Amino acid sequence: MESGLPLVRIDALSPLVPTLAGWAHDQWGHLHPGRSRAATIATFRADCGSSGVPSVFAAMDGERPVGMASLVADDMSDRCELTPWLASVFVLPEWRGRGIASALVRRVEQEAEDGGHELFYLYTPDQQSLYRRLGWEDVEEREYHGETVTIMRRDLSPRGLGPSVTARPV
Repeated sequence: MESGLPLVRIDALSPLVPTLAGWAHDQWGHLHPGRSRAATIATFRADCGSSGVPSVFAAMDGERPVGMASLVADDMSDRCELTPWLASVFVLPEWRGRGIASALVRRVEQEAEDGGHELFYLYTPDQQSLYRRLGWEDVEEREYHGETVTIMRRDLSPRGLGPSVTARPV
């Protein structure tokens, strides 16, 4: 299902940064013990790059954001050798089930591919089935800040995108 909502790049000066960072803090703040909401906003603002890594995108209903996703260099403090990462995929509960998360993930995948990355990563405690449907594969399951998560990888190289992407017209 395609959401049909516009996906926009968020820049560091956007008035939406506090809202989006607030969502991130509320959803995943427990994975960053001791980080205040203000610190989360500052970190999120730094992730609002003009292209490539880092980048933040939002799904918009008019002037209102209803979902977000990011491309960041590092999303797991003890796995710095893995880069870049899909991060902060979130859709407001009343907007779920409309393909918004999938559209945001695809947009971030395109950003990573445009930046020359063939592999990138994410971790999730509970959305493995969504990401598997989108072509992500499990790398490992582990404990991270007291939560069991799955690290997943997406291969964006022509061999990893499957025959529909690499097939040549006849």
